[in-house]
Amino acid sequence: MTDFLLELRSEEIPARMQAGARAELDKLFRAQLAAAGLEAGDLTIWSTPRRLALIAKELPDATAAISEELKGPRTSAPPQALEGFLRKTGLTQDRLEDRDGVYFAVIERAGRATRDVLAEAIPAIVRAFAWPKSMRWGRESTSSESLRWVRPLSGIVAILGDELIACEVGGISTGFATRGHRFHCPGEITIGSAADYADKLRACHVIVDHAERAAIVRDGAAKAAADAGLTLVEDEGLVIENAGLTEWPVPLLGRFDEAFLAVPPEVIQLTARVNQKYFVVNGADGKLANGFVCTANIVASDSGAEIVAGNRKVLAARLSDARFFWEQDQKKTLAEHAEKLANITFHEKLGTVADKVERVAKLAEWLASEGIVPNCDPALARQAAELAKADLVTEMVGEFPELQGLMGGYYARAEGLPDAVADAIRDHYKPVGQGDDVPTAPVTVTVALADKLDTLVGFFVIKERPTGSRDPFALRRAALGIIELVLRNGLRLELDYAASRVGHLIGLQQEKSTSTAVHEIWLAEFMGAELFRAVPDFFVDRLKVQQREAGVRHDLIDAVFGLEKRKDEIVGNLARVKALQAFMATDDGANLLAGYKRAANILKQAGDMSASRLREGLGEGRSSATPSPETAPPPTPPASGRGELEPAETALLAALDTAEPAAAAAVADERFTDAMSALASLRVPIDAFFEDVMVNDPDPAVRAFRLGLLARFRDAVHSVADFSKIEG
Repeated sequence: MTDFLLELRSEEIPARMQAGARAELDKLFRAQLAAAGLEAGDLTIWSTPRRLALIAKELPDATAAISEELKGPRTSAPPQALEGFLRKTGLTQDRLEDRDGVYFAVIERAGRATRDVLAEAIPAIVRAFAWPKSMRWGRESTSSESLRWVRPLSGIVAILGDELIACEVGGISTGFATRGHRFHCPGEITIGSAADYADKLRACHVIVDHAERAAIVRDGAAKAAADAGLTLVEDEGLVIENAGLTEWPVPLLGRFDEAFLAVPPEVIQLTARVNQKYFVVNGADGKLANGFVCTANIVASDSGAEIVAGNRKVLAARLSDARFFWEQDQKKTLAEHAEKLANITFHEKLGTVADKVERVAKLAEWLASEGIVPNCDPALARQAAELAKADLVTEMVGEFPELQGLMGGYYARAEGLPDAVADAIRDHYKPVGQGDDVPTAPVTVTVALADKLDTLVGFFVIKERPTGSRDPFALRRAALGIIELVLRNGLRLELDYAASRVGHLIGLQQEKSTSTAVHEIWLAEFMGAELFRAVPDFFVDRLKVQQREAGVRHDLIDAVFGLEKRKDEIVGNLARVKALQAFMATDDGANLLAGYKRAANILKQAGDMSASRLREGLGEGRSSATPSPETAPPPTPPASGRGELEPAETALLAALDTAEPAAAAAVADERFTDAMSALASLRVPIDAFFEDVMVNDPDPAVRAFRLGLLARFRDAVHSVADFSKIEG
């Protein structure tokens, strides 16, 4: 058993590609060995800006011998078929086996030396390597067959034990030599084996383990800040990026002019992070301080003073640009900025961003006026919605799109607009994704809800709906955002009603911008009644995803939201789902479900019987029971005919008389636990009914009466949930 080292050295690999490259090397190496019958075992894979390294522990010296069996033609096949099979296998006919008239070839293959397997695997890995972006170089780059790599590949180290694996790819031959740090140790280093690889590179100022470098960046940056009485603003993504940019990371603290702190802190942090890969720091008061931490790739003789000075100058230039944008943007009001939104197309079928803003403003005002979002001033909601997108045309957001909304909030506050309006502009995109903050301030909730509803319903109107994994307009995320807003704030929003409202607003805009004839065609094509079922159904699907982590069963969501007569609102229906889930976990729930399914099956079978025949049967013996299993009102005791009801019939009838109004009243008052208790009272009588009574009695009148009882039982259950959709 021997260890194997592979190093692929190149010019600088972008930090963002290094994690993917490690995973790709792992996958390709394992695949190559598996194809040769070797188990890769324990792999260690490292990356630096200039190299990918792999160490495979305890590889066997050779592959095991294998026996391969190939099925050939029938013995009666034409000679040409046999000749082709013999050429394929390299055998003669006397070495084939005849098994029931079919030729088989058994080929014994001897084991191969691992060094030979690796010599073939290395070129295959390099040529098959998938980079997000790659290049060709040198004279050979004119050929499409030349080697591609992320940056020019300059060296390959391949050592099994202490022996070189000799191979060549793209004119680069393997060897024992690598190179250390570009500045501290630019010469060649001879590697003896996998065992001394990391130590020899460390001695030459290269920490090959990316995780170790990340820890140095993380801890070193925090220490540099702490030594100056500051606190590092943690940013794990920036830690990984700096570790991917350096082979010998040295965090250094620098300062910038305090005057720049007049710019919003998020702008300073984004400028430092995006443009310069710097960390920012907070002062003792918890606010952003005029400090930054950069990560050098060298141990400087002056402890980094010149490096810090150079970085300070570059950051100052960037911050000067940011301050210029900040000051220029404030020379206009948000309302003036918003006028430019008419020049930006939101979607060719949905108009400009200004058109969207107009719809969102009307929708926000409606949500507030109707009390759908309680305690929200309609005027403030409309004002916030009208200005929410204005920062999209500012200089600052043009430079940093990540700041949309946030900058609008800053500009609104600087303009002296009400805090509720400024906060709504700032936060109206929230929640953006899972784990994001969910707004609770009424004006913010109203604008955020209106914006997401307009986006989602708008694209449903124009038939740009998610399909499979395709969701180019992030409508699933919009739906989840709406669900989070509704649940967090307990909003009683009827989804079909809201969809109708948004569709109406879009239709009014279309009517203004097109001729009457075109508008009528547009309405016929895009505004069918199907829309107002499609939107709530889409929300139900998203609710299943959203509630999965909370342990809520998807079939119970279907059972409640699938009722024919239901309100398309989330809060009340979800409360009913949770009460139903608790009920189904009890014996009463499980047994009631079994009774329901039995009743439903009987009623389904009875559907073949005509309603007229059932009515005739009822008239003969069971005076007021309706014969149709689909529309049966409460049966009553017989007025004449064959005598009194069976005890089980009487018990079920009495139980229904009590349970039906109790369940209906509980559902109306949203006392869903009480509604489940009312249904639970039907468990014993329905069990007894099936035990003691033959539903399909030969007497048509008796049969009709009993089917009517079952229909009434089914409808009582359906007043709470559609049990036909419950699994089990």
